[in-house]
Amino acid sequence: MKKNILLIGGSYGIGNEIATKLTNTHQVYIAARSNENIPEEATYLSFNALEDDISGLELPEKIHGLVYCPGSINLKPFKMMNMKTFRDDMELNFMALVKTVHGLLPKLKAADQASLVFFSTVAVKMGMPFHTSVAAAKGALEGFAKALAAEYAPNFRVNVIAPSLTDTPLASKLLSNDSKKEKMAARHPLQRVGEASDIASMAVYLLQENSGWITGQVIGVDGGLSTLNIQ
Repeated sequence: MKKNILLIGGSYGIGNEIATKLTNTHQVYIAARSNENIPEEATYLSFNALEDDISGLELPEKIHGLVYCPGSINLKPFKMMNMKTFRDDMELNFMALVKTVHGLLPKLKAADQASLVFFSTVAVKMGMPFHTSVAAAKGALEGFAKALAAEYAPNFRVNVIAPSLTDTPLASKLLSNDSKKEKMAARHPLQRVGEASDIASMAVYLLQENSGWITGQVIGVDGGLSTLNIQ
């Protein structure tokens, strides 16, 4: 029997890559604002994480895997940010995630050790300029994930992937030409920016049984940026 995997978001970028990798072996449900680029084998459900109640969706009784994909890259000097910026980033990256997980608890608990995968950023660990808002929101997400993993072990597992800059539509402004791409690539020990498939492959691994002894972790998929000094 195919396991049920629910992706919150999945019409583009990392979420779409995860969906593509899973549809042949799992029953994939994609709850997103748009059905653009959704794989034919997946089940699309119209959903806005900020506004909608997840319990209103027609989902199976058991959810074996949950991936929360919505996020933001809001890079500005702190002096140029107002409180609305911080609230908006916190709402999308953290509060909407909490609301979604809370609404899915019965379905996650009904599965045999469900796996939850969230996304943070390398900037939480490293401390980068112009990241005050998104790093604060993702830092809250990391703390929540570890506490949730502890509270619900061994019933389900919770892990976080912390990427560095990845070539997706969300990062298009930062990688809009070859010069920018070369500059960003040079910051990483592996001398390139991430691809959606790099992050998606880790997410797929964490969703499957061969990662069954991994929980409460923040895993850096960042080209070595967070741990290696090449200067």
